[in-house]
Amino acid sequence: MANKTQLLKGILEGCILKIINEKETYGYEIVEKLKGYGLEDISEGSIYPLLIRLEKNEFLNSTMKDSPFGPKRKYYSLSTKGKEELESFKGAWHYLSKVVNNIMED
Repeated sequence: MANKTQLLKGILEGCILKIINEKETYGYEIVEKLKGYGLEDISEGSIYPLLIRLEKNEFLNSTMKDSPFGPKRKYYSLSTKGKEELESFKGAWHYLSKVVNNIMED
């Protein structure tokens, strides 16, 4: 695929919700987790607009906390609406990945 970024764009929000659901976290830590899972091309510049959109859609709660290394950090946690969205994403992902795998194996 010439541009995997387009494909990844829609999936990334669900992945971010899952990471935040595991524990309250901040942007740079989310980027590092994604890289740890194998998404080495992900940058903070691509994550922050998604975090803003997720917060605007009321899927995230945020709070500013002191950082031991400089200015305060914005920490994110899932709202009730965010937990519902994560469950919806999981169901859609399981269905879609199964269908695509069936097509690719044929």
